[in-house]
Amino acid sequence: MTDGRSWEGNWVARLYERVRERGYDSVTAFADARPTASLVALAEELGSDDVAGVQVFRGLVAEAERSKMLTRLVRGQLVRELYARLPNGWPPVLDGDVRMDVARALAAWYSFTPETHKLRVDQASDALFANPPPPGWRPLGPDDALLRTLLPDDEA
Repeated sequence: MTDGRSWEGNWVARLYERVRERGYDSVTAFADARPTASLVALAEELGSDDVAGVQVFRGLVAEAERSKMLTRLVRGQLVRELYARLPNGWPPVLDGDVRMDVARALAAWYSFTPETHKLRVDQASDALFANPPPPGWRPLGPDDALLRTLLPDDEA
């Protein structure tokens, strides 16, 4: 976790420098190689003292907007939240504390969703509660078949 130094200087240049040092030409390529890692874990790998998870996410959003792949980014963020909050995959029964764990994962996903996709994420979350995926379901990345059904690509 950073101590506030992540916002000093040109953090965008620092972010891309760190990504290139690791052999990637974009933040997206770096994150795609680690599809289940949290934003915090990605930031710590790039620089635990001076890179923050929100900076990684801002880089991902900027790239996704430019490449018209924002929906894929949104699906990818759900993967990250599910791995962080549901380590055993989708629970077999949604009741009590387990329901709250799922709600927290979906709420965290929503909080990292750009405004353009908030309604779709809200609808997808409702669909997951109404028709839960199989017990133990843990998508491996943003191109998971179920995720693509919930949030199909629509960018031109």
